[in-house]
Amino acid sequence: MAEVGAHLTAAPAGGDRPSVFEAVAQDSLMAAVKPALQHLVKVLAESNPARYGFLWHWFDEIYVLLDLLLQQHYLARCSASFSENFYSLKRIPMGDGRQPPLATAGLPKRQHWKSLLLLVLVPYLKGKLEKLVSSLREEDEYSIHPPSSSWKRFYRAFLAAYPYVNMTWEGWFLIQQLCYILGKAEHHSPMLKLAGVRLVRLTAEDIQALEKKWAETASSQTHSLTSRVQSALRKALGGIALSLSTGLSVSVFFLQFLDWWYSSENQETIKSLTALPTPPPPVHLEQEASSALLPGLRSVCPLCRKVRVNATALATSGFVFCYRCAYSYVKAHQRCPVTGYATELQHLVKLYSPES
Repeated sequence: MAEVGAHLTAAPAGGDRPSVFEAVAQDSLMAAVKPALQHLVKVLAESNPARYGFLWHWFDEIYVLLDLLLQQHYLARCSASFSENFYSLKRIPMGDGRQPPLATAGLPKRQHWKSLLLLVLVPYLKGKLEKLVSSLREEDEYSIHPPSSSWKRFYRAFLAAYPYVNMTWEGWFLIQQLCYILGKAEHHSPMLKLAGVRLVRLTAEDIQALEKKWAETASSQTHSLTSRVQSALRKALGGIALSLSTGLSVSVFFLQFLDWWYSSENQETIKSLTALPTPPPPVHLEQEASSALLPGLRSVCPLCRKVRVNATALATSGFVFCYRCAYSYVKAHQRCPVTGYATELQHLVKLYSPES
């Protein structure tokens, strides 16, 4: 059963405290899912920008909504996130000396919503911050602002401070894990402490209760129209979350392989194995749209309709523009203005003629 996870084992004699390997493995599970899905969406967007371009443009927002639905489903039904349930773990409130509640009992509302926000919102904001830093670094490299502008001084100071902030953040997690290994802390992650919960292994009673809950849900019958509508809505939302979780459970090892395949350590090997020939000109453009976008003279920029200044090509499509025109458009829209191909600032290529 997908709800119980991949490893349906009772807690061993060593206690209900999970090992650091189990704790870190469940953290890395969701970290491997997002890059693999992002690569898949990028391939779709590049193959058909008109149809799938919005998926790439709004990927972070779409992913966080799906992640919110998935984590809410598992926290409500199993008292655990998707990855924690996959490794047969559950969350229990801190400071409760009584017998840990069953996984089907759910978390108290305070711990439930804090867990949900920390599971979904913190990774989303961290990813947005990393993208902001990356774009600021590109802007610093390809900047069209005067060197003495206040904006440039501000983001240069921000870029100088960010590595230390990031080092402090990562060091906080590392120290927490070391304390967990040495038995000095109940949590391997500061996020669990902030949520007011700790991780324990699922017991045989938890597994039996989860199976019984699913059996009762499947066999329950409702006769009221309002109850039927509410039940249908719950089943629809539950079905979406279950489909996501089942798909992730089945494909998790494939996604981890993709994450390894596209990691920075393997980029040189990948480039040698998958070297592609020069792509042909775009063929999906209609002739009328192409003639409307492109000027008659080859020396004229398609954006400003003037003779090009500092001719710059987009590596994704091959079309040539003024540097300022291409820089401003790509920064605002992340695509080629002629073909619609997904494009970033690093795809701008300065062209030099023999006369220059």
